[in-house]
Amino acid sequence: MYKILDKKVLNPTVIQLQIEAPLVANKARPGQFIILRVDENGERIPLTVAGVNKENGTVKIIFQVVGGTTEKLAHKEAGEYIQDFVGPLGVATHLDGLKKVCIVGGGVGCAIAMPIAEALHEMGADVTSIIGFRNKDLLILEDEFKACSNTLRIMTDDGSYGEHGNVTVPLKEMLEAGEKFDMIITIGPLIMMKFVVLTAKPYGTPVTASMNPIMIDGTGMCGGCRLTLNVDGKKVTKFACVDGPDFNGYEIDFDEAMSRGRMYADFERHAHTEACNLFKKEVQ
Repeated sequence: MYKILDKKVLNPTVIQLQIEAPLVANKARPGQFIILRVDENGERIPLTVAGVNKENGTVKIIFQVVGGTTEKLAHKEAGEYIQDFVGPLGVATHLDGLKKVCIVGGGVGCAIAMPIAEALHEMGADVTSIIGFRNKDLLILEDEFKACSNTLRIMTDDGSYGEHGNVTVPLKEMLEAGEKFDMIITIGPLIMMKFVVLTAKPYGTPVTASMNPIMIDGTGMCGGCRLTLNVDGKKVTKFACVDGPDFNGYEIDFDEAMSRGRMYADFERHAHTEACNLFKKEVQ
């Protein structure tokens, strides 16, 4: 059993938990993830490590309430326990040698982008962060990004905070102005990452895309995170959970990944509704 030491609601659907897990905290690196179960009958879900404190032995996770398991997890409070918390898993984000990097995060994907930005900042790299949200109410981690970014651009689709537009607007402006990055690292909705890659392509800037959004089982057994990559003109199959989650953005077949991701939308909605109804009955 793993104790929840702290809980913080970041926005109406996104929650941050601090979990007591010293063995995971000692080994986890930016870009890796854990697998948890809320209770002994719960499903296993992968969640990215959003930060660690090795001295306190704690691991930070940030999740969005989408399906049944995240609904159950959202009802947990500080002082309570979750059944399993296994990791770190996946390949850590490659950061060695990077001096000037642009981090592009969207929505809850910013929780994955943040520890990468922090690690680069600690290494002395020049970090430009572009983070985007649908509106002001969904904004998360602004202060954390300010602390680890040389330049921070906040975008909202409706213009209710920061700048009006999506994340590719400032990215294109910078690239057109001659800004040179060793790497663009993008994490967020698949459609966003696809257009980040398309924006960067004319300038030849390397792009790393995190394929966390398509992971399900987290061990390579379910095949749900199967990716088709175009490597030197040949199609190659990889799995986001064991071969990634980071991949060369120019090699990813985003359209195929988005098509597969939509397969589980109805199931998630149904599981979320069941979990909500269960908690309503308990309250009554």
